[in-house]
Formats: sequence, structure tokens, C-alpha cells
Amino acid sequence: MTTTEAVRDGEIPAGDGTKQQFISWVTLALMTTASVASLRPSPTMAIYGLAAVFLYLLPAVVFLVPTALASAELASGWSGGIYRWVSEGLGKPLGFVAVWCQFAMTIAYYPSLLAFVASTFAYVIDPSLADNGLYIAIVIIVVYWTGVLISSRGTRTVAGLSSAGLIIGTLIPGVLLVVLGFVFLGQGNPSAAPMSADHWLPPWTGLASLVLIVNNFLSYAGMEMNGVHVSSLRKPGSQYPKSIFLATGLVLLIFVLPALAISWVMPAKELSLTSGLMQAFQAFFDYFHVGWMTKVVGVMVVAASLGGMLTWLSGPSKGLLLISRQEGYLPPWLQQFNKFGVPQNIMVAQGVLTTLIGILYAFSSNVSSQYWMFSVITVQIYLIAYLLMFVAIVVLRKKQPEVERGFRVPAVTWVASIGFVASLAALVIGFVPPDQFGDDPLWRYLLVVGGGLLVLGVLAPAAFLKFRKASWVHPEHRGGA
Repeated sequence: MTTTEAVRDGEIPAGDGTKQQFISWVTLALMTTASVASLRPSPTMAIYGLAAVFLYLLPAVVFLVPTALASAELASGWSGGIYRWVSEGLGKPLGFVAVWCQFAMTIAYYPSLLAFVASTFAYVIDPSLADNGLYIAIVIIVVYWTGVLISSRGTRTVAGLSSAGLIIGTLIPGVLLVVLGFVFLGQGNPSAAPMSADHWLPPWTGLASLVLIVNNFLSYAGMEMNGVHVSSLRKPGSQYPKSIFLATGLVLLIFVLPALAISWVMPAKELSLTSGLMQAFQAFFDYFHVGWMTKVVGVMVVAASLGGMLTWLSGPSKGLLLISRQEGYLPPWLQQFNKFGVPQNIMVAQGVLTTLIGILYAFSSNVSSQYWMFSVITVQIYLIAYLLMFVAIVVLRKKQPEVERGFRVPAVTWVASIGFVASLAALVIGFVPPDQFGDDPLWRYLLVVGGGLLVLGVLAPAAFLKFRKASWVHPEHRGGA
């Protein structure tokens, strides 16, 4: 895709005839926060009570911070997102694997995200539907395809919707949840989870007791995802790092405080991983005799989740399409932009797989278990991309030290090593089923999780690399262009 200079009105012709659209670094920070932070994982960590603080801070230090630092340097030195970063450092085939994994993880991510949306919306219409597999399957399919229609309108539409969803459906309900929690405790009510100093660390009953921490790697994933939009900033070198660090602060606040508030009112054994957030709101509102507010908050939370989904729809799909045009990794019919510059055909093909996975919920007797397994598959596929990214930044420091970077990571080898080891550990731990699903057969868990990782994260990109054709390279990139 042709690189062009900004003009006064903020829109210039791109190489394919579409208009280049610019966004502010604050907007990009809100887009990034919307794609990373949500109230969705709060019930998972609320199970641990006060130890949730430690379990959020640990992956923040060993994963979130290294990811934010590495992506800030890479994006301010090389435009084009994770494909360009890994390709420059490790070669184009591994660059494709990285961008493919960034895209493929969403195939498992959307069903788990939309299962949460369905369970949340159930509290608006009928709470008994929160664990109904057929209802959840219908919501997953309908909402996903609606998102495709909205995302096909272009970057500005997505930016506006995702930023509005963050404020209306994450920040406001999150603050409300925390305030209700403090008032609840201030009136002399005991916390459902112990809050004494000796509960800072989670109880150790074996590795399975800590497996739910893997969910935090998914919670923090996506800090680099909007690097594909770095060219939409007027001054990428200076603005992207600021955008990343603002998003990091917002992410930490949004995750930690609501998880604690939930643990104050809901006993761990009663929490659902999909509807636990609304269980807590229902408990608080019933206590304060404003139960009708549950429906209002439910609509707001759904809006935030849909905003995050829209951001994910526009980012990885666009990155995969751009490099496929250059290198011929995908068939030509998947390489087409619509008139708004959106890779609609890729999103449609992805939607077919998402629909098939969503249908599985209709036949599930344990919605929380399905939700967890798809969440783990999402994490593991995405972690492959992170492993490659952490190696690439170290290699690029040595191979291309002369490239001007708007930001440089201090002690880059140490930072990248910490992020790499943490990512690898999370990937391995994901194969251990959590205590909460101890009744499910181990073989089923390993088959679903291992099979999902193998097919989507390993076999699929290997097949595309093996069978790609020179004729699939887009005409504008042929002949070394």
C-alpha cells in the first residue's frame, strides 16, 4: 500500500483510491483501551478476592509493560504493525505467522466475547437465559454479522463507536460498581471475600488453582494491535508512545477495582464466568432497592463489549489483507477492499468459522466451561505472535540500529526476555484445566484446547505458506513493487 504525506484537510488519496483517514493519539488510546480493557474478566479474578490485585499486577509487570514498551518502539520505527516488525527482524514467513495468529485468535475470541454479551443482555430481558446455550448461540451469530456491517463503513466509524462504547459501557459502569462496593462496605456489611493482609496471595492447591491467571494474558492482549493504524496518526513517532502509555494506565484501573468490588458482594462459589458481572450489579442494586438499574447497566456493558469487538474486526483483518496483497498469502477474492477501504471479504470468511463455533454453544450444558476453553485457545494463539514480537525487537536493535525510533525501550534485552518467558509460561499453563472445571474429562479439555491451537495457530499458517501462489500477489505489488 502506497505511503503518502499528510495534507491540510487530513484526508489524502491512498494507493488504492480510498481516502487516508487521520485520528488523534487520544482517540487511538481510547481505541486501544477499548480493545484491551473491559469489565468482562472481572468475575474470573473476583474469585480470588483480595489476591486479584496480585494476580493482575503480576502479569501487568511481566507482560503488559513489556508489550507496551516493545510495541511503542517498534511502531515508532516501522509502520505496518506486527507483520512488518517480525518480518524485518525474523523474515517474512514468520512475519506472516505473527499477523495470522493476531487475526486467527479472533476466531476463538469472538464466540467467548459474544457469549459474555449474551449473558449480560440476558439480565435485560430474562436472567434465566444467561446459561442457556441456544440463546447464547443465537446472540453470537446475530451480533457478529451486525458488527461486520458496521465495521465495513470504515476506520472513523469504528473509532467513534469503540471510544463511545468504552466511556458509556466500561468506564461509567466500572466507576459505579466500585462506588457501590465502597458504600456497601461503608454501611457495615461484611465482604464476601476476606480482605485481611494474609489474603494478598492466592491459596496454593497446585498449578490448577492458578490457571485462571492465564485469562489475564488475554485481558492484557491487544496493546500492539492498533499498531496497524499508526499511519493514521499525524506524527506517529511521538504520538504512538503517548497513546500506548495512556491506554496502559486506563487498563490497569479498569481491571483491578471492579474485580475487588465484585468480590465484596458475591461469594466465589456462586460466580459465573460469563454472567458474574451482572450477578454483582444485581446484588448491589437489589440491596439498595433500585433493581431496575440492572437492565440499564446491562445495556451499557453490552455497548462497551460491542465497541471492543468492532475495534478487533477492523484491525487484524486489515493487517492480514495488506501483507497478503504484497506477498500473495491469500487468494485474490480475500484481498479485496470495499469502497471504504475495509477488508470485508476476510471478515465474512472469518464469520463463517465464528458462526460454526457459536453453534457449539447451542449443544453445551456448561456455558462457563465453553467460555473458558475458547478464551484459552484465544490466549495461546495470540501468544505465538507475542513470542515472535519479543524476539524481533531484540534482533532489530542489533540488525538495524540506525533506524530512527520515536521511542527506545531501556534495557531492551531484559524487557523482551521477561515478556518472552511470561508468554511462554502462560501458553504452557493453559493446557492445565482450572479447579473450577474439575468434573469435566481431561481428554475433552485437551482435545478442544490443543486442537484449536494446533489447527488455527500452526497448521493453517503453514498451509498458506506452503500453497501460496505468485499469481496471488496483487498487481500493484508485482515485479518487486
